[in-house]
Amino acid sequence: MDMINLKINGAAVSVPKGSTVLEAARYAGVEIPTLCFLKEINEIGACRICMVEVSEGGRPARLVTACVYPVSEGMEVITNSPKVQNSRRITLEMILSTHDKKCLSCVRSTNCELQKLCRDYGIEDSGKYDGFKPEYKVDDSAAHLVRDNNKCILCRRCVAACKQQVVSVIGANDRGIDTHIACAFELPLDSVPCVSCGQCITACPTGALQEKDDTQKVWDALADPTKHVVVQTAPAVRAALGESFGMPIGTNVEGKMVAALRRLGFDKVFDTDCAADFTIVEEANELVERIKNGGKLPMITSCSPGWVKYAELYYPEYLEHLSSCKSPQEMMGGLIKTYYAEKNGIDPKDIVSVSVMPCTAKKFEVAREELTENGLADVDISITTRELARMIERAGIKFTYLEDECFDDLLGASTGAAVIFGATGGVMEAALRTANDWLTGTSNEAVDFHEVRGTKGLKEATYTINGMELKVAVASGIENARAVMEQIKAGTAPWAFVEIMCCPGGCVTGGGQPIQPASILNVYDLKAMRAKALYDQDAKMPLRKSHDNPVVKEVYKDYLGEIGGHKAHEILHTHYVARKKFK
Repeated sequence: MDMINLKINGAAVSVPKGSTVLEAARYAGVEIPTLCFLKEINEIGACRICMVEVSEGGRPARLVTACVYPVSEGMEVITNSPKVQNSRRITLEMILSTHDKKCLSCVRSTNCELQKLCRDYGIEDSGKYDGFKPEYKVDDSAAHLVRDNNKCILCRRCVAACKQQVVSVIGANDRGIDTHIACAFELPLDSVPCVSCGQCITACPTGALQEKDDTQKVWDALADPTKHVVVQTAPAVRAALGESFGMPIGTNVEGKMVAALRRLGFDKVFDTDCAADFTIVEEANELVERIKNGGKLPMITSCSPGWVKYAELYYPEYLEHLSSCKSPQEMMGGLIKTYYAEKNGIDPKDIVSVSVMPCTAKKFEVAREELTENGLADVDISITTRELARMIERAGIKFTYLEDECFDDLLGASTGAAVIFGATGGVMEAALRTANDWLTGTSNEAVDFHEVRGTKGLKEATYTINGMELKVAVASGIENARAVMEQIKAGTAPWAFVEIMCCPGGCVTGGGQPIQPASILNVYDLKAMRAKALYDQDAKMPLRKSHDNPVVKEVYKDYLGEIGGHKAHEILHTHYVARKKFK
């Protein structure tokens, strides 16, 4: 590998040819501040916060943008000179001149990249550059998101994230002082083909974008003595919630999470992992039926509501390829308002079913008319990992001091196959574990299918099970979902079964997960770190196959009847609808 030698703040470093000054600085232990830069997503040098002084080729020192400027042999870089610091201060003051500075009540206060930079550089609201200040109406039309352009700094990270998802429903409108981020023709967000993934929220460095906060609905339900309030938590939540309380990335906080939920006042705390096991047995049964009876292949998973919405918007003619299984969230909701309600003699109308999800698209999913049982929504309220963290903080619960507690038994038992649902490839691996046993008629000890693991956006594998060749694919991120669908459309798809997750890396990096600053996102692989927590838990669990879950066996025996039967279809399955791209 060709190396380039240079100096950064007087320290000699050697870095690979093609590195930027920003990348090279890390070799010298220096972090150059940024606002607009996100590695491999938004490398545009627009915000000018990363300015540094560079001397090269015998020319006088000059200011350049470190995030896009390439290193050269013999270059000398100063990252903290008076000239550099003054440049950054001026930029920050100009950004603040049009920024809504209601920081005390902002959801991103203390976790805002702009706020941190202003603190680091001693910037106050001096009014030095005050003048015309645009005012924008807050767009809260969508079920999952609120956009407040009064807090936008035009870094375009949200635009880049939406483009990465190949949806691109937002962009920069108008020019000059009137430039703002919006949808085409100034349409509200609920009128364009947004898939509700929330990746724009996790990319945003300020409070310009946030999930629609439904925590007050939960507080109201918990305070209502006539309501029986039940909560479920998705597998990916336990792998990230701890970050909201200063714990290392990838810490599994399942026990503390359960303890915190009980202290918030929920009557029952159930594990969505249990419903994930139901998903696998129903989905595996559906796949076998399609293979045997000439059904639509490849069959595609339906766990991710962002992916389902994308399919309904962009590939409505291929909806029959999707599994009819509800997502684990909705299966759990259906079981709570039927099986659990009957078992405990509770009127389903008196149950408030709450879910904690890593996903903003779940807020859209819970409102779907197709996901109801006897006129009642399967899940009444869905909140994100971030919203749960705020509830815990508001309640004064010292999260890191909590002793571990276990989920409630009735719908709390799960297997290792279920917990890995939160990582891309997890649903596929869980399904393969069950399919391998069912098709061979034995309980196989080999349960690790490494070929479908990892954070790569598109993975393919071929397995031979009981003499039958099974070709599968795993895609995460809408860009890779589109690649899969285009192959199906062209008639060249070789697979029988496909897993698709809307968010890159799967649910562990869903739009509702704790937000990490660019200084972390540009260096660490959150997808891999959070997924590791789930795979580590899977490896330690006594049961690692969904069909071995004792709760699953009991519920089918006592209530649902046979797998794939009439009652199971009523409670655990659904259908999809073609959607118009524009209202």
